[in-house]
Amino acid sequence: MFAEVIVDVAAYPIDRPFDYSVPEMFQTIIESGSRVKVPFGNRQVLGFVTALKSDTDVPLDKQKPIGELLDIEPVLTEEMLAMTKWLKRHTLCYEIDALQVMLPSALRAKYEKILRIVDSNAELPQSVQALFQGKDSVELKADESKELLSTIKKLIKDQILVLETAIKQKTAVKKVRMVQIEADVNRLKEIHENVSNQAKKQKDVIKWMIDHAGERIILADVIKNLQTSNAVLQGVLEKGAATLELEEVYRDPYADRTIDVSKKHSLTDEQHLALSEIIHSYDQHEAATFLLHGITGSGKTEVYLQAIERSLKDQKEAIVLVPEISLTPQMTNRFKERFGSLVAVLHSGLSTGEKYDEWRKIKRGEVKVVVGARSAIFAPFQNIGLIILDEEHEGTYKQDDSPRYHARDVAIWRSEYHHCPVILGSATPSLESYARAKKGNYSLLTLSKRPREQALPEVSVIDMREQLKNGNRSMFSLELADAIRLRLEKGEQMVLFLNRRGHSSFVLCRDCGTVVECPNCDISMTYHRHQERIKCHYCGEESQVPNSCPQCSSEHIRFFGTGTQKVEEEIARFFPTARVLRMDVDTTRKKGSHEHILKQFGDGKADILLGTQMIAKGLDFPNITLVGVLSADTTLHLADFRAAEKTFQLLTQVSGRAGRHDKKGEVVVQTYTPDHYAIQFAKYHDFISFYNQEMMNRKQFAYPPFTFVVLIQITHEDVLMTAEYAHKAANWLRENLSNTAEIIGPTASSISRVQNRYRYQCLIKYKKEPMLPDVLQQLIRIYRTDWLKKGILMSIDLNPSSIM
Repeated sequence: MFAEVIVDVAAYPIDRPFDYSVPEMFQTIIESGSRVKVPFGNRQVLGFVTALKSDTDVPLDKQKPIGELLDIEPVLTEEMLAMTKWLKRHTLCYEIDALQVMLPSALRAKYEKILRIVDSNAELPQSVQALFQGKDSVELKADESKELLSTIKKLIKDQILVLETAIKQKTAVKKVRMVQIEADVNRLKEIHENVSNQAKKQKDVIKWMIDHAGERIILADVIKNLQTSNAVLQGVLEKGAATLELEEVYRDPYADRTIDVSKKHSLTDEQHLALSEIIHSYDQHEAATFLLHGITGSGKTEVYLQAIERSLKDQKEAIVLVPEISLTPQMTNRFKERFGSLVAVLHSGLSTGEKYDEWRKIKRGEVKVVVGARSAIFAPFQNIGLIILDEEHEGTYKQDDSPRYHARDVAIWRSEYHHCPVILGSATPSLESYARAKKGNYSLLTLSKRPREQALPEVSVIDMREQLKNGNRSMFSLELADAIRLRLEKGEQMVLFLNRRGHSSFVLCRDCGTVVECPNCDISMTYHRHQERIKCHYCGEESQVPNSCPQCSSEHIRFFGTGTQKVEEEIARFFPTARVLRMDVDTTRKKGSHEHILKQFGDGKADILLGTQMIAKGLDFPNITLVGVLSADTTLHLADFRAAEKTFQLLTQVSGRAGRHDKKGEVVVQTYTPDHYAIQFAKYHDFISFYNQEMMNRKQFAYPPFTFVVLIQITHEDVLMTAEYAHKAANWLRENLSNTAEIIGPTASSISRVQNRYRYQCLIKYKKEPMLPDVLQQLIRIYRTDWLKKGILMSIDLNPSSIM
């Protein structure tokens, strides 16, 4: 028997299955989808079995056996192996990248170099003896053994030492020590009698065990409850009153939380109509895609919950995706309140071990609903009844690195595999999705009213140019300042939104005009006042704030632009009584910090929630009556054809946080371009008018959804090399694609250098180009066999969420 194995090496010549013979001891248990350790070259690597067969074309003298079978139960299902082939073709990635993305990071390989003594009689140099410290083998760490490398190499050559590669799983199963108390009460009493009266603590422990005969209790809990020590308990165990055993347990991120059970709400006519169409499709086992277009607060989540309830009645499973980690706590609570322990959670805020345990619950069929961010679309369910993408327009559903998949595309692929519906929900759908719904490719469902008929919040657009003319140089317009004071007097809460973190956007010398830039990227450094540091938000470079200009040595250094830290200071100056919680990347680095901030705000411990786009959607608090957008222009003037769409979506979503319950909501939007159609239509919550206007613009300039776009980016440390190979790529595409495809560029990217690599890009725009997949594959082949050796890096994104 032979196995086709994809090995854990991302390289062009190796991007194919390799045949390995299956040792007899594995032949009855090995399955496709299992992980194995295999010899590859002169080392052992992790591999995935993708198929089994009875013969091979590999000559007998070159056949190698599988070294170790890591999984009795395959980690990848037949569906996932099929999806791997589709992902590889659809995103132009390595097959190993497609396989790895479907698994939690815990299951990926950790490679260790183990140095082992094979000739115990040989005398080792003093320095090498110090490395081993009396052991037979030791992990060889590069930083510890730099000076010894030549000595170690000689000892390996002389066959005194051997270097092996050990493959370990990144995270192990968690086990706890359990005390299994003797079930026979008479036996326990007998032990109690035989213990000396001087061993009073042991007698007390055994007496307690008599009352808990036959129970199985965590060791740490026994020690804590009895206020005893390990030594005392060990003495009791030796007398046979109990035994100590290891038991596998799950790491539960929600263990310390009490969640009340909630009942389903009665639906409005619109909700009922939407739900009945989804359930009809579900009953027919149709792979239909529904676009649920509902205004903010219209009760889309309740439709999701009741659709899932229907699926669970048939013992089927459901996947629910949310775009931001900050949404996950509130969303998770809603689902756990309804479905209790049947819900698993997958997002980047969990530890590696917690993610691994949640994944194992899903794999073992112990849960039926998964709520999570983008990667949760690969949850290893085998009987899916429903897939939901909430806020389907969000860019976070697109993976930025290989494989560059969109969760929506994967969801639709899985729905076709399982013959189940997909629901794409949003108050501001992407233009592509809405256009598909209008053409009939998706089924359009509309929720135009809120369940309790609450009015949408009133939106005021404030022209900040007028504020400046009238002498108001603060970041708060007079209207917004008055609205904040009113809410503070009433004891109501508010959300202030600014999509820029840090204190100031840039540091400038007022004498020579020099802006302090990142040494690795062509972008200004952002000032963070809390740590008195300047940071690059692209590569992470940071340094102390300069006391003088690096160009002219002037001391007239000033901070310009506004970030969330500066807003926090200004709030303290203008509204000293206001209690503020700031929510951005800087305040949410620690595990659980998103949830902690939102809980504090929900408990009324703050008046103002200030943050970046992570607070713009999904939040549902009854006491929020004011939303302030401090600058609506942040995303409006980006060099991206989706800039207006993103601005409209962001403004509409953040506006929807106000007045969701009984209290009336108000929104104040501050801008320097008040007449822009994206801002005007957002003011009236008018998606249809915005859609019509934006579609006219897209049609005029032939951008999606009227065409498809491919983004090709070339990077290198030398700017001339970058430009040269970008032109080579563009010219090669012009020669090999038909005249119907338009090649734009190459040109320098908006941020032309990141992490000391210059970036050039070109766009392919096309309506129909049957040759495109083959041409791109050929270009990748040229790149991987020739350009890559020269340090050129090329990425191809078939459906970019941004062209920056």
